[in-house]
Amino acid sequence: MSDSTERIKTMIIGSGPAGYTAAIYAARADMKPVMYTGMEPGGQLTTTTEVDNFPGYPQGIDGPTMMVQLQEQAERFGTEVRIGRATAVELSDEVGGIHKITIDDDKVVEAETVIISTGASAKYLNIPSEQRLRGGGVSACAVCDGFFYKGQDVAIVGAGDTAAEEASYLANICNKVTMLVRKDYMRASKAMQHRVSNLANVEIRYDSEVDEVLGDQVVEGLRIVNNQTGEKDEIAITGLFIAIGHKPNTDIFKGQLDMDETGYIITEPKSTKTKKPGVFASGDAQDKIYRQAVTAAGTGCMAALDAERYLATIEAAPEEVV
Repeated sequence: MSDSTERIKTMIIGSGPAGYTAAIYAARADMKPVMYTGMEPGGQLTTTTEVDNFPGYPQGIDGPTMMVQLQEQAERFGTEVRIGRATAVELSDEVGGIHKITIDDDKVVEAETVIISTGASAKYLNIPSEQRLRGGGVSACAVCDGFFYKGQDVAIVGAGDTAAEEASYLANICNKVTMLVRKDYMRASKAMQHRVSNLANVEIRYDSEVDEVLGDQVVEGLRIVNNQTGEKDEIAITGLFIAIGHKPNTDIFKGQLDMDETGYIITEPKSTKTKKPGVFASGDAQDKIYRQAVTAAGTGCMAALDAERYLATIEAAPEEVV
């Protein structure tokens, strides 16, 4: 490890809507934030072709362009955006303590405050045809992208509450929804199962998996295999939604921050504060319910404001003692 160590006031780990919004607010508050972008600069929205539901874009905007604009806005106020990945952290338990973050297994940066905005990664089936058509009809967010398939036939993969909720959402706007369940039962709650099974335009196919996504540039169909009989058949669809879960990108914080059973960071109610003084979590790293760009941006704002107030308290402490 390099001996080079740097001391800063505020570090932002991650560069999606939460991170950039935190950066904008922190920079305007003269907190001199330094952002490390992580392995996927811009976060999940860089893989989204159209963002149609973020306020302020009446004609919509493509995800990569939106992230570039957010970065430019953050940099305009003085945020230093660096390419790099946090590979280890040592978070202080003390109020006013210094947190140590290792970047790319080499450089150690010391920060008075840390804003975590590392996001979460959608789980995919990881078959070649699915990966090739991501952004061309394959999506991991029905609420984000379902509108583009209004009146069309689509399919959704998954068996839990999220899959059932997204199937219900799609059923309201699409012509037909084929739901593929890998086992002979659903994991969703009974209430969600009843809701889906009562929708006339939803067909639930049990013991079914995706064999191949059909289409050259965009999704044109789906080859389905029955995993009990081996029988295959094809259906015509224009959109495929994967709803088999998300994994928060929080592994480096395990053992230091409180997390739920799936790795989402637990924060204080109505706050972005973690159990470590001066460490705040925002966006999909701590939100497993909404997972939208606009809600991530909102918690990024909250994290910056929480960090600003924390720093103000620390800086005022010596005067109060006197």
